[in-house]
Amino acid sequence: MRLALPDRILLALGALAGLLGVVASAAAAHSGGAESLKTAAQFLLFHAPVVIGLVALSQSGATHRLVTRSAAVAVVLGLALFCGDLALRALYGTPLFAMAAPAGGIVLMLAWATVGVAAFVPVRA
Repeated sequence: MRLALPDRILLALGALAGLLGVVASAAAAHSGGAESLKTAAQFLLFHAPVVIGLVALSQSGATHRLVTRSAAVAVVLGLALFCGDLALRALYGTPLFAMAAPAGGIVLMLAWATVGVAAFVPVRA
């Protein structure tokens, strides 16, 4: 089965989240007082497999494709906002924008709720 373009993009973004999680972990290990960067790294590393798993679920037909993809997109967006803000603050002392981290956290919570919804949305045969 070939991956559709949206799923290929999400898979690549999931891999990028994992890569950036490793990079942020290394940067946090080599800089003093980098708790925010450590948190960003952990979030990236925890959620990268989630995005990849959601792509697999979407492709397998086990869950509703649109709902599952929407959850994956929300995870990616939440990570970009939350982790991007924490990393910029830790590395450069400047926020992504006001309230970016809380907004990203809320988007991540909504993404997880959407994953739960995807478990119950009927899949067309």
